Parts: sequence; structure tokens; C-alpha cells
Amino acid sequence: MAEQKTLQFHKPRLNGSIKVPGDKSISHRSIMLGAIAEGRTTVEGFLEGEDCLRTIEIFKQLGVSIERQGTNVTIDSPGIENWTTPSDELYAGNSGTTARLMLGILAGSNVSSVLTGDESLSKRPMKRVTIPLQSMGAKIVGTEDDEYLPLTVKGGELSGMTYHVPVASAQVKSAILFAGLRASGKTIVSEPAISRDHTERMFEQFGVSIETNGNTVTIEGGQTLQASSVKVPGDISSAAFFLAAAAMVENSCVEIVEVGLNPTRTGIIEVLRHMGAAIDVHEETGGRGESYGTIKVSKATLHGIEISGEIIPTLIDELPIIALLATQAEGTTIIKDAAELRVKETDRIAAVTTELKKLGASIEATPDGMIIHGPTPLKGTSMNSYGDHRLGMMAAIASLVADGEVIIEDPACIAVSYPNFFEHLTALVNNG
Repeated sequence: MAEQKTLQFHKPRLNGSIKVPGDKSISHRSIMLGAIAEGRTTVEGFLEGEDCLRTIEIFKQLGVSIERQGTNVTIDSPGIENWTTPSDELYAGNSGTTARLMLGILAGSNVSSVLTGDESLSKRPMKRVTIPLQSMGAKIVGTEDDEYLPLTVKGGELSGMTYHVPVASAQVKSAILFAGLRASGKTIVSEPAISRDHTERMFEQFGVSIETNGNTVTIEGGQTLQASSVKVPGDISSAAFFLAAAAMVENSCVEIVEVGLNPTRTGIIEVLRHMGAAIDVHEETGGRGESYGTIKVSKATLHGIEISGEIIPTLIDELPIIALLATQAEGTTIIKDAAELRVKETDRIAAVTTELKKLGASIEATPDGMIIHGPTPLKGTSMNSYGDHRLGMMAAIASLVADGEVIIEDPACIAVSYPNFFEHLTALVNNG
């Protein structure tokens, strides 16, 4: 039987300042680029979550020396040209980022390997990545027409191409750009909307020339990466849960420090402002690499809004907590253009709707989103995390506004992106 965690708060309020764990997307990419580059790369602020640790283990199997001391990581790599063929399968666990980006990286390497994942990841679609990579000449073979893991990748020569991604996706874009790095000629990727640009920013940090024009990115193949030093800011997707909590729990004020403020990730800030939250943002740095700063949110009267269009890719992981927030807002909140939620760790549209209804929320699922009516009083119940860290954290924050006990099924999944989540939750409530 899966582990459970019971939470119950009586008129809580949140107060205090915290630093959330390192950004998951940036942590993955820091290891990947450090492993591709020849020489020593150092990473500060690495996320010690299960998904990112899987990325480290895969590169160790490829002959890359990686030493980790807490959130500091040192990568000594012979360079992608000198990787060794792994003796065992490369296991990505439940990490979709690891699996999809590794397909692009391995396709242009000199090694042959089999990429696998856990039961959940093995049900997530990979053809969105394998089709463009195969068009570049990648040799990727798997079951069910190369749709699902395990996939066998035989590294070799690739050719650049122009590809129009049907749905804005940083994972698909990044996989193609990684392959383009090793391909002959130019690789051009265009999207219907701008998705996260962590890969492009980090390429520049490692000395790669890359051109961005609106929703189109161009990379010239054959470039060599230079080992670098990377500082990983706090993950705004993790911060979003406490930002939302502060906005809806009476007499609350929460400050998140050294959190990433990459403009392709700050949709949650825009949504909170539009809903009426009292929010203040102070950016501390910018330019090449990742910008970061401090976000402060206090309780305010919230109202429903429509969330759709180009903002969706900038807050796709925050939509579960936004749906909970909407249950406490005046009026109707409409989320649409978010069909991508159906192919996350679980079908998040169906799961969020089911779990919030258990609490008494007035919410309905649509093919590409949700409609939430508020404000609605919530009552404690047993909530299923579905093994999805974002849903587990949503359930925990729900306990702050629900009357009675909230029991979370399989809370351990939260450690994928936020190992000290419950420690921070308790500290903020106790400070209040």
C-alpha cells in the first residue's frame, strides 16, 4: 500500500522567506551540456531530485566522471566524441526531460544504447521527438512504431533540417537542437508559441552560437562546446505552490529568494497579478544565462480570469496549483489551449478535475483545459497524487484552505522536484 500523509491546519497563515530548490529544467541541461563539452564543468545549486539524478547516472554510464557534493556538481568529461558504449540500458526513471533530450543527444553521438524508463514514462509519447530526429537521419527503433520506451538509439551522422513543431514544447525543441549541434549544416526549429528557452541560453553559456528570431531558433552544426560554470536559480514552478498559497490564505505573506525569472517561465506571475494578488518582483541580474530575483506575495481578494494562448507554455507546470487557486477566486476561471497537460506525468486535466471535485470544488474538464467557478468552500478528503509531484504539492496546499483533514496518497513523489517541500510548508505555517 502506498504511503500516506495527513495534513490539517486550523486557520493557518503563512509568513516568511524561503529559497526553493534548484530549477529542474536547468539542472538537467547543466549536466547534459557539461557532459557533451570536453573538460571540467561546475554546477552550483543543482536540484537533488530523482529526475535530475537519473540524468547524472546515465552520463556516468557513458564514461563521464561526475562528482556531487549536495547541490554542487563537478563534471569531468572526455567530450561527446569520446563517450564509451554503455554495458547496460540507460534508465531515465520517470523523467520525460531526461528521455526526450537524451534521444537528441544520443542520436548524434558515437555510441549505441537502449533508453528505458519506469512504467509511467514508458506510456508517455516519444514520437513527437523520434519523428523529427529520424528526419535528420537518426537511427531510433522501438515498439509500437517507435512511440514508446524502450528505444534503441544508434548514434551516427545527422543532417540539419527545418522543422515546425506542432505544439510549443521545450522538450521537443531541445531534442532537435541537441541533434542539430552534431548535424551537418543548419537546423531551424520554429514553434507556434515561444516555449522555455533554457537550452538556448545554456548553449550560449557553453560557447555555442545560436540565433533566435521570435518563435524560430537556428543552430549551425559542428560547433564545439566549452566547459563552463553554471549557477542554477530556484525553480519558479516549485515556488508557484507557495506563491499561490500566500495569495489565498488569510493574513499571509511569503517571500521567495534567488528564484529564476526567465521570461519564458514567469506566466505564473502574470496570472497572479491578473487575478488580483498582491505581488512584488525584484530582479537581481539578467543578460546572458538565467535571470533571477525575489518574489513576494501577500493575501488579496482574487477574481477569475481566462488563461489561454501564448501564456500557456510559460506556466504549463503551474496549472494544477492555478486551478486550486481559482476555487478561491470570485467568478469563473477558464483555462484553455492546454491539451499538453494530458500527456504529462499523468493526464493532469482529468486528475486535477477529479481531485478538486473530491474537495467540493465546482470544476469541469474540457478537451484542452478546465473551467472553475469560485469561490467555493473546500472540505478535507483523501487525495490521490497519481505519483505526480505537481499533484501531490497541489493536494498539500489544498489542506491550507480546506476544512478538515487532507490525506495525500503517495506524497513521496514530491521529492522528484522538491525534496524539502514539507519542511518549508511547516516552517512557513509556524512563522505565521
